[in-house]
Amino acid sequence: MQLGAFSISLSVKNLQASKEFYEKLGFEVFAGGDEQNYLIMKNDQTLIGLFHEMFEKNILTFNPGWNQEAQEISDYDDVRKIQKSLKESGIPLAQEADPNGSGPASILLFDPDGNSIVIDQHV
Repeated sequence: MQLGAFSISLSVKNLQASKEFYEKLGFEVFAGGDEQNYLIMKNDQTLIGLFHEMFEKNILTFNPGWNQEAQEISDYDDVRKIQKSLKESGIPLAQEADPNGSGPASILLFDPDGNSIVIDQHV
């Protein structure tokens, strides 16, 4: 199963303070902006999303169809194929994609400890 680019989305209390902290760890702003209340920061192939007042908990995110540069790739597993495989494995989904759809879609599931996992396809 190819889940695509990985990032962690952090719910932050202070966007500027978090940005400055992660810059000290070698991260640079890759996308987003202060006015949008989020920043995507990158250090080599590691992506961290900083989100201010957008959600309550941290989220693990996978993006089928994207590489770590947020560029489309041609060989990937569609989110609906991933969804079907997860359901066949007995993993409950909190949000499902239309199995007959195509293009962008997402699914939501939780690991055994309650951590949110979003598989969010943009292509």
